[in-house]
Amino acid sequence: MVRRVLSAVYKEVKGLHQAAYVLALFAVGSQLLALVRDRLLAHQFGAGSELDLYYAAFRIPDLLFVLFASTLSVYVLIPFVSNAADGRRTMSEVFTFFCGAYAVLAVVLGIYAPHIVSMLFPGFTESSEQLVMLIRILLLQPFFLGLSSLFGVITQMGHRFVLYALSPLLYNVGIILGIIVLYPHLGVAGLAWGVVFGAVLHAAVQLPFVRVSAIRPAFVRLASYARLGRILRISVPRAVTLALHQVVLLGLVGYASHMTEGSVSVLQFGFNLQSIPLAIIGVSYSVAAFPMLASLYSEGKQEAFSMHIMTALRHIIFWSVPVIALVVVIRAQLVRVILGTGAFSWGDTRLTAAVLALFVFSLFAQAVHLLIVRAFYASGNTRIPFFVTLITSCLTFVCAIYALNVFHTVPAFREWVETLFRVRGVAGTEVLMLPLAYSVALSVHAVVLLVFAAKKLGLLGSVLLSYLSRATIAAVLAGLGAYATLNVVVHVFDQETLVGVFLQGFIAGIVGIIGGVLGYALQKSPELAEVLRAMHRKVFASPIAESADMAPRD
Repeated sequence: MVRRVLSAVYKEVKGLHQAAYVLALFAVGSQLLALVRDRLLAHQFGAGSELDLYYAAFRIPDLLFVLFASTLSVYVLIPFVSNAADGRRTMSEVFTFFCGAYAVLAVVLGIYAPHIVSMLFPGFTESSEQLVMLIRILLLQPFFLGLSSLFGVITQMGHRFVLYALSPLLYNVGIILGIIVLYPHLGVAGLAWGVVFGAVLHAAVQLPFVRVSAIRPAFVRLASYARLGRILRISVPRAVTLALHQVVLLGLVGYASHMTEGSVSVLQFGFNLQSIPLAIIGVSYSVAAFPMLASLYSEGKQEAFSMHIMTALRHIIFWSVPVIALVVVIRAQLVRVILGTGAFSWGDTRLTAAVLALFVFSLFAQAVHLLIVRAFYASGNTRIPFFVTLITSCLTFVCAIYALNVFHTVPAFREWVETLFRVRGVAGTEVLMLPLAYSVALSVHAVVLLVFAAKKLGLLGSVLLSYLSRATIAAVLAGLGAYATLNVVVHVFDQETLVGVFLQGFIAGIVGIIGGVLGYALQKSPELAEVLRAMHRKVFASPIAESADMAPRD
């Protein structure tokens, strides 16, 4: 039995569609485990001080991970490794550089962690020693995740996509074990060690295949600085662009540390929940589109390149706009079912639901960002994404400062926000200004990127407006259907039980989906027709047709 499982894990997967299905399946599994992880944390701590420290401690290690993982990404390294006669030498030089550079940086950050904490998280002065301890433990996480990113180059080149997709799933397993097994014995430090254990699993599962690979890395004494320089010139602009998003989150957590106890936890829970539809919609389409975009641009097929972007945008709009409406309407049911247990109170639920709604307003903008940035990278343009992201990152902080000032000085605005999101009487409502600022800045960011994309990449802005109007009509019908259903079923099911709350949200969600589909059908949406045809092929296709569909194409 064990041998069969190992054989399936290490099996070579060559078909393009088959690889995509494997990655998607494991991504869903990882997201489900992430929900289990968050539910366990909510049950144990609620939105409280210990969880605030835990989430705040993540910000610096996550920033380091993005910097190094982006520098060592599959997209950057595979061309250097696969096209070079000395691919193992290249991998070894990068491996040596990463280990040395990260070790030096981690030691420096560990030494100066008390000063960093006082500067970035002034709201945690009374518990700064505990926060420093957590950060020092979590500095191990980016090292192992960086190694895993390097190993991922080898596993992807070897078409071991099951192995590659298994890593993030095991990472969440490690965090869950930290909550269940380590926390009762080690306290909040056990949570951090669980994260480190998950990162070790993330890398270790790939190690057996890496060790027998012809391009397995090893330490080298002398590196080719010219080759490392070429790699860094390509990867650093991308890494810095991605790191700016982590800087924004770091800043928002810094603001939240000044607020009511539990504000950091509420902010992080809301962000985690909105990341699920973003991963399913935005990440999937942008990752799937990148290889084809890079190929079309390198072949000089500009028209096909632009059309491929437009196709991905059409489907991002098709899915994301109605999803925004549905999540906003059934947000309380979603949060209560997923997180509403143990120490997570009804007040925590209402505030997290409001944060989720404000974050999810930018779902479309975030998905557009993921796609258009990759489209610019495929065309070899890293300057536009960097400068646009830099400016809008600054805009986020400006919006946050302004919104918080208005919230505190204009009582009418505060009452309007609390009434609109149904959080009157809940402590800590000022935290809502942070996701509001984030969504406003991201929306501006998406518009600016689309304007540049229209000029540089040949996108048709007028056509995008027609897609948006069609999706907005479907979203309105979906939202109205879900809202009307909630007002009916709220008197049918017990709101004090998990089953009752789940049934409220489930039935309202189904009716909302039907309303959205009806909205698209009435407008004769081509995207709906494409989705239905694809579903029909998958359900009713013969084995021969299915195998042909999964075969690699030129």
